[in-house]
Amino acid sequence: MDNSVPISQKVVLTIREAAAYSNIGINKIETMLKEKDSTFCLRVGRKRLVKRRQFEEYLDSRHCV
Repeated sequence: MDNSVPISQKVVLTIREAAAYSNIGINKIETMLKEKDSTFCLRVGRKRLVKRRQFEEYLDSRHCV
């Protein structure tokens, strides 16, 4: 029985899932999570997770130059 949840329905994502979801590299996402004003980082012990909804809002607010 497959209990997997689609990425679009998850509340938090691993860095690899966030990279696949956004088509942004793992290293870039790790750099973004290290920023002090990062509102989409959830720390669970030493593990860093990405809050999907806040991550989407962050990406929506960024403008390409």
